[in-house]
Amino acid sequence: MADLLSVRSINKTFGATRVVRDLSFAVQEGEIFGLLGPNGAGKSTTIRCILGIILPDSGDITFSFAKNGTARHSIGYLPEERGLYKDVPVLDIILYLASLKGYPLAKARQRAEVLLERFSLSKKGKAKVEELSKGMAQKVQFIASIIHEPKLLILDEPFSGLDPVSQDILKAEVRALAGQGTAILLSAHQMHLVEELCDRISLINQGQQAVYGRMIDIKTRFAEQKCVIHGDNGHIDFERLPAVRRAERDKAKTTLYVHASSSMAELLKELPVGTEIDELRIERISLHDIFVNVTQGGASHVAR
Repeated sequence: MADLLSVRSINKTFGATRVVRDLSFAVQEGEIFGLLGPNGAGKSTTIRCILGIILPDSGDITFSFAKNGTARHSIGYLPEERGLYKDVPVLDIILYLASLKGYPLAKARQRAEVLLERFSLSKKGKAKVEELSKGMAQKVQFIASIIHEPKLLILDEPFSGLDPVSQDILKAEVRALAGQGTAILLSAHQMHLVEELCDRISLINQGQQAVYGRMIDIKTRFAEQKCVIHGDNGHIDFERLPAVRRAERDKAKTTLYVHASSSMAELLKELPVGTEIDELRIERISLHDIFVNVTQGGASHVAR
């Protein structure tokens, strides 16, 4: 697949603070790409540089679809902070934002009606934005970000304020857009949703890239296994077992992390007689675990 967005060795400093350090990644056509990191890692600064709101001090940002030196009409953006005019009717604000992108009014109106129906907002077209719930306003802002059929869609915390049903609808729409060839840059803190959606990720920490590559390769690299046991086992010292690197307890649930040199079969043989097992699951380390490990000082990994 072709790279629609290329970020190459960008740096950005504010005063004495270097916020982004030699950051590079690419987002391909039809790809859902995750830009991840803790608060203050440099994600928002990177997104603002991509959008041209600010300029990097050095490095290059290029779009394969740019015409006459500009790509703004082909980019959709859902910001973390809601930016809709509160006293304007929903349909009017969607059509206005479409017009700013040079999108035909009649086509925008037709698409808006379809999208409002899809997100259960068909009766809210004449309602003012200030009359909507937080979740409804978030869905309207998402519609506004895709109304002009962008080639690159940047989503900053798109699941904020959405209930589980609305999250599923949004996930389905994001997958459909990627299936149609839209390149999607997703920044979110819900690691389980990122893990479900993203093909590749870049995890940045303190402005530097710590993890980059395909999700499947990263999961293989951080291939630590864990065993989750449900049962009242507060009396058992699991950390004394040779195969156990670390044990975490949460009421009647114990999570055992296995040494890389040990196998899950060895762990199961080592479980003491009298271990209470109401339920037992064997899992690979999650993206959430990788995020915490890397941002708290774990090893970095870059996989192309």
